[in-house]
Amino acid sequence: MHLAESHPTSESLLAICLFAAFADGDKSDEERKHVEALASELGGDDASAVSRRILMGRLSLDAAVAELKTREERMLAYEMARAVCEAGGSISPDEQIFLNELRAKLSLVDADAKVLDDEVDSVALAPLASTEPLTVVADHSGMILRYSILNGALELLPETLATMAILPMQMKMVWRIGKAHGYELDRSSIKEFLVAAGIGVGSQVVEGFARKLIGGFGKKLGGKLAGRIANEATGSAFSFASTYAIGHLAEKYYAGGRKLGGSEMRTLYAPLAEQAKQLHTQYLPDIQQRAQTLDVSSILNLVRGKVAV
Repeated sequence: MHLAESHPTSESLLAICLFAAFADGDKSDEERKHVEALASELGGDDASAVSRRILMGRLSLDAAVAELKTREERMLAYEMARAVCEAGGSISPDEQIFLNELRAKLSLVDADAKVLDDEVDSVALAPLASTEPLTVVADHSGMILRYSILNGALELLPETLATMAILPMQMKMVWRIGKAHGYELDRSSIKEFLVAAGIGVGSQVVEGFARKLIGGFGKKLGGKLAGRIANEATGSAFSFASTYAIGHLAEKYYAGGRKLGGSEMRTLYAPLAEQAKQLHTQYLPDIQQRAQTLDVSSILNLVRGKVAV
């Protein structure tokens, strides 16, 4: 599916994503801070912004759902909410309760919901292993750069599937680095690594959807076309930089015997991300060229590890 462009619908879709992000009562304090910080950023200075209305209790789930008029919009809302809930691993009981409630409010039939459940599962729960050979090398800079370019390219595509694929590709990259250094990792351990490094898991997915729903986090950028172009460039730079920083941090962490603490990891992450933002401009032509090679089928093959990055 493509992300909706109409402003009222976009706000409602974003609101549902935020409700999904807060649905897990067992979410870690670190992850909740990421979502809360994202919601605050989305609110900006506009008191009527969607996130502030949610945080102040002025926008209910029922009201957000009421703005979705078509079957396609309702299916998109459910798909995005499930992707947020399933970020980084299995769905918790609280999240399942929320999704069941949302499905009922959206009046989705079981067949439609199952199609969307299976679609999101095929991305979020795809095997971490890939077809590429694993080798212990002095560093994995080349491989990390390939994943960074790919994720920067995914941000340029309009499909929800492309946005959902970014986190799984980051996790596959970390899995490969850990495996090369002798560590058997699963989604849970990789998620712990990301959270310890100060990287939100669910909030990354929400943020990816937000960039495509309302350009510049709801801030007007001087026209729909200008906003969309600026938003695409910003999103590509963000995903390129976060993937690059995660990769190099994982290399330091696993090559060093997993001895870095959370505060040390967060201290290392910031300059790596800043360095990557500077590199984005240099690699933008490669990112744009990579985007031209991607479609739904190729994205699924990448996520499922059937083809090399």
